[in-house]
Amino acid sequence: MLFVSPYLIYLAAVFVYPLGFAVWLSFHDYFFTAPGAQVDRPFVGFDNYTTVLSDPEVWRSFLNIAVFLVINVPLTVVSSLLLASALNRKLRFRSFFRTAYYIPYVTASVAVVGVWIFLFNTNGLVNQALGPLAPDPSWLVNSHLAMPTVAVFVAWKQLGFFVVLYLTALQNVPNELYESAALDGAGKFRMFRSITIPAVRPATLLVLVLATVTGANLFTEPYLLTSGGGPDGATTSPVLLMYQRGLQQGHPDEAAAIGVILVVLITAVSLAYRRFIERD
Repeated sequence: MLFVSPYLIYLAAVFVYPLGFAVWLSFHDYFFTAPGAQVDRPFVGFDNYTTVLSDPEVWRSFLNIAVFLVINVPLTVVSSLLLASALNRKLRFRSFFRTAYYIPYVTASVAVVGVWIFLFNTNGLVNQALGPLAPDPSWLVNSHLAMPTVAVFVAWKQLGFFVVLYLTALQNVPNELYESAALDGAGKFRMFRSITIPAVRPATLLVLVLATVTGANLFTEPYLLTSGGGPDGATTSPVLLMYQRGLQQGHPDEAAAIGVILVVLITAVSLAYRRFIERD
């Protein structure tokens, strides 16, 4: 307990207290005041939840994040597992490729966002390469393509981290399993389906949960790529909406209610992931 206590203190200060305070905020009429001012903040029950759940903008933000997760999570799982399987073999320049895939993850978001804006703006390299096939309006100002573009960007940026998780799991799979399967005449695809995928199931659960939690907390990418949730709110996420409601519009109680709803939904999805994978 002595060795664990510093982390427990950190966890309580950074996670437990803010979460508890957010729940308290969501049930009170809370507003910002001057430092030291004493004002009443009455208990209002579920009024804040009623307000946000009757707001079409809130529903759209959750729909946006659902679209993001449907694209981002499967793309992340499949891409990271395939790349990890390739990098786990004897490959020329393997160390170089492992480092190259990890660099975007540790690079500041502002820097890589600048590169993607350069690539995907109206006169960017992607549209120049596509020529007449380029979408109009362009990727990041197209209400139908903006969120999928953000989802692909996040999957690309975080790919290196999930590749490392899968590599760690793959290195614990005994080579004897593959050798026995090869002697029995199994091909590479059959070995991948019957040995690799079941062997890395715990890592897959971890990747699913982390990718979902990270995606649900989407803020930086739409804030920078689409100038704060554009076009016309097509990339506004619940966390970005919390920032706008709580800090820009001065309604932290409503922002807290959105946050509590988001936590409940993501917890339910994570538990569903776990039950599905363990049952399978």
